Amino acid sequence: MAERVLVVDDEELIRESLTFMLGREGYDVEEAHHGAEALERMSLRPFDVVITDIEMPEMKGTELLEQISLRYPESFVIIITAYASIETAVEALRHGAYDYIIKPIDFDDLLIRLRRLLDHKRLARENQILRQEIHREYDFGNIVGKSPSMERVFQTIQKVAESEGTVLITGKSGTGKELVARAIHFNSPRRQNRFVAINCGAIVESLFESELFGHKRGSFTGATLDREGYFKLADGGTIFLDEVSEIPYHLQVKLLRAVEQKEVLPVGGTQPLHVDVRIIGATNTSLSERVTQGKFREDLYYRLNVVEIYLPSLAERKDDIPLLVGHFIEKFRAEMGKDVRGVSRDVMNALLNYRWRGEVRELENVIERAMIFCDGCTIEMKYLPESVRNGAAAGDLEPQRGLKDAVQEFERNFILRSLESYGNDKERTAQALGISISSLYRKMQELGMPPERPSGFVPEMPRG
Repeated sequence: MAERVLVVDDEELIRESLTFMLGREGYDVEEAHHGAEALERMSLRPFDVVITDIEMPEMKGTELLEQISLRYPESFVIIITAYASIETAVEALRHGAYDYIIKPIDFDDLLIRLRRLLDHKRLARENQILRQEIHREYDFGNIVGKSPSMERVFQTIQKVAESEGTVLITGKSGTGKELVARAIHFNSPRRQNRFVAINCGAIVESLFESELFGHKRGSFTGATLDREGYFKLADGGTIFLDEVSEIPYHLQVKLLRAVEQKEVLPVGGTQPLHVDVRIIGATNTSLSERVTQGKFREDLYYRLNVVEIYLPSLAERKDDIPLLVGHFIEKFRAEMGKDVRGVSRDVMNALLNYRWRGEVRELENVIERAMIFCDGCTIEMKYLPESVRNGAAAGDLEPQRGLKDAVQEFERNFILRSLESYGNDKERTAQALGISISSLYRKMQELGMPPERPSGFVPEMPRG
């Protein structure tokens, strides 16, 4: 569709010349004799660009610019002015005009400026659409689940998104920790700035400090230029430290400074740099155990763990598996252009009985593979990987993990069900379990469950 241009000038020769020239270049052009007529035409159909003279009867070009800025902010304005009125044109730029051209008009110059303006308008629109798509993709509503445990996750995301507190996301690999981190960022006041995700487990230890905090030229062999680290790159936005437990112990004190003082010191630097960054960490291991083992600083652990979000495994929320399956089918149906509508009853039973060691990520991969091979409207058993078909049949008979993991999962599920039964009332839950409330909080922390201690809570001191 051709871009629409409105030419506004009381001089007939200029108006008709511009209309003819722009029409020949493929633009959809209309003309108006003065500002009032221009506004009347704009009320009927929108225009991408308005090219208007400054000096006109009835309504000056500057007045027209003011009305367009108020009523039609998506329309861009180019001012036509005589050389003697350049100061007026500059003033118009300050009040929202995009550009100005001087009489006598150089048509080639005008075409270049008009194309540049429309390219800018198109890129701005594309960026706006891209931002909307990103926000939609990472809206917390797209984290699928209706189980009580996931409802608690949604509620926590909503509360913490508007805050500035550090967040620690815990759960097994594949449960969607980065998706939750992005949901927090894109629903926060920082959404217009960068979200920088770092896999701490993938960075070589010798380069860790430089990657996170940057370096100065000449600080080590190969440092030929100054380099900004990830923290400076995320300034004003959010930094997501996945596998935060893998940060080398001797660098954890620098991370603590970044959290507490909002400062980082580049390798080889002498002056710390201020960084305004929200930190979200994630781990699939118990940070409290690593603190006990002397592998993670206790002060850093408590600074990162202001708010903890525990992501339950699929084994803890089997009711969500049908919802996830439907979500992934819709996603891949759009991508692949296939008319797959669902899965057979046998397939759903297999997916419900399979032990998802790779969690949601593994389930997504299985559905994607099945969609590739599926020729009909329904995914049948033959489209599932053999490992899933066999694993579903023997999943309850073969031990898939160690005794400790199995016991912890049983305890976690048992406590979760008890909490749900008593409306998340910790005191009543502890009484029903036959333990003190302090022991309940301690056990929840051991199992990686966010305890949400009440204000004024005083832990029970060990006896003896």
